[in-house]
Amino acid sequence: MVNQSYIPDRGHIVKLNFNPTQGHEQKGLRPAFVISPYEYNVKNSLALFMPITAQVKGYPFEVSLPLDLKTYGVILVDHIKSLDYKVRLIQFIEIVPEDVIQEVQAKIEVLIF
Repeated sequence: MVNQSYIPDRGHIVKLNFNPTQGHEQKGLRPAFVISPYEYNVKNSLALFMPITAQVKGYPFEVSLPLDLKTYGVILVDHIKSLDYKVRLIQFIEIVPEDVIQEVQAKIEVLIF
């Protein structure tokens, strides 16, 4: 069920619609990892998302999700995208452990800095 009052926070896994997309971008209604903090998200109605895929390929910018979560697969850190979550049919799924957040942040640093 879509909750219009839900505001995503860093470390949440959500389901949302990535369409429209182009080229090699992940598309469709899919799970995603939220990297931006609540304070940013609540002020802007935007958040930074990283799609999650079940097709594990062993790329250096994949972060594996723990097996005890509802969501299976890897976070695609290099596919980060700013989206308006209020129009993307966002649904909260679960929260990842702190070590997953730290691994994602470490890969972002390598990618950007």
